[in-house]
Amino acid sequence: MRTIQSFVKRSGRLTSSQSYALQNFADDFVVDFNQPFDNDNPIILEIGFGNGDSLLEMATREPENNFIGIEVYEAGVGRLINNANLAKLDNLKIIQDDAVEVLQKFPNDLLYGLQLYFPDPWHKKKHNKRRIVNQVFLDLIASKIQASGFVHMATDWQEYATQMLEELTKNQYFNNTCDGFAQKPQRRPTTKFERRGLKLNHDVWDIIFTKNENR
Repeated sequence: MRTIQSFVKRSGRLTSSQSYALQNFADDFVVDFNQPFDNDNPIILEIGFGNGDSLLEMATREPENNFIGIEVYEAGVGRLINNANLAKLDNLKIIQDDAVEVLQKFPNDLLYGLQLYFPDPWHKKKHNKRRIVNQVFLDLIASKIQASGFVHMATDWQEYATQMLEELTKNQYFNNTCDGFAQKPQRRPTTKFERRGLKLNHDVWDIIFTKNENR
């Protein structure tokens, strides 16, 4: 498999609470790749949670689901760890690393769903090849998602939305739940990047596919 770097790792400036959370609470959110949680509830993975507010909201609203979040932005990781600790969540784990490298460590069929909300669009044509959504990536996540599990993507870049839809449509492991793009489901919170896009008068596209039951 060709090595794909899904994000550029970056630290940013940490607040005192983020730094304190990373130093004191990070171990509470470490992932055991073979058994991430102490129960059999469905596991939903989110790649690139940003500042973590929307993932925190979902984990709080859906205690019947387990969530794992991957992010390379250290300030966002620190913020989410701090807020999850304050909320005393036990259905959330957090990883600071490259998403593709992490996915390769998960057992097959571990995940019920994958969320990819407002990934870096790499909008310059010469940078399009850096986009995470391609057939290699989709084949990888297909091996980690259970039959009938879901993939939910969203973006405010129309050209990238079209590419995402095309890539998922031609992949042998997934079926579209809609005729084209989906309506934004009520369970998906509005993210920081979505609000920024809306301020720029961007439209937002949601894409929801499920994994074939016979694969």
